[in-house]
Order: sequence, then structure tokens, then C-alpha cells
Amino acid sequence: MDAPRSSPARTADLRPRSGWLSFAGTLFVLVGAFNIVDGLVALLKDEAFAVTKDGLLFLDYTAWGWFFLILGVIQILVGFGIYAGRGWARVVGVLLAMLNAVGQIAFLVAFPLWALITIALNVLVIYGLMVPYGSEQEKYSRVIE
Repeated sequence: MDAPRSSPARTADLRPRSGWLSFAGTLFVLVGAFNIVDGLVALLKDEAFAVTKDGLLFLDYTAWGWFFLILGVIQILVGFGIYAGRGWARVVGVLLAMLNAVGQIAFLVAFPLWALITIALNVLVIYGLMVPYGSEQEKYSRVIE
């Protein structure tokens, strides 16, 4: 009786993932959850912010609430795509992290520490998604040598 052979597609799925990619996926889901909280607070209890809606860079709390709520849900979904090792999720993740970091600048006046922490987390996500891994890492190491 022959031992079952694994197909190339199946063994490719079993290869170890990059630690940075797993870190970026986890962090991206966390940032998405933070954005959902931001969005819900802006929609439901805008008096929790330290400044009036006129103190924001532009738009009002309702617009920012919807922006961060929708962005957070999308970020969580993309975070699971990153876990699954999807290439499109890495690209979309970098773009959404950049968009979120820029969006947090508008909230610097309302929640300076929270906005700065979120911007820093987005920078870590971008780094984790941009670090080459697997065959990409081998290509870059050959070029450097």
C-alpha cells in the first residue's frame, strides 16, 4: 500500500509563516478593533472627546465616526486575509494602514495620546507587511551578497 502523497499546493500551505507577517496580521486586527471603538464613540457619545466638533481638522464627529467604523470592519477582514497569507491582503493592509495613520491626524486634537499610539501601531503594521519573507527573503539576501 502506497503512502499518501501530498500535493505541492498542500505542502505550500504548510510552510512556516513569517513572524512579522503574523505580527502584522494580529496588530491589524487590533487596530481595526480600536477604529471600531473610535467610530462608535464618535457616533454615540461625541461629548467624550476633549474638543468640540469645530476643533477637528475637518468634518464632524458623525462623519469621522462612520469613517472609522467602516475602516475598522474592513481592517479586521483584511487582517484575517493577512493571516491566510493572501498577497492582496498585504497590499490592501499597507494602503489601509497609511489611510488610517493620516486619518488619525485629524483626531490629534481630540485624543492626542490615543491618536499617536494608533499612528505608531499603523507604522508597525506597515513594516510587518513590507518585510520580505520566504522566497522573497531569499531573493533579497542573494542580491545583497
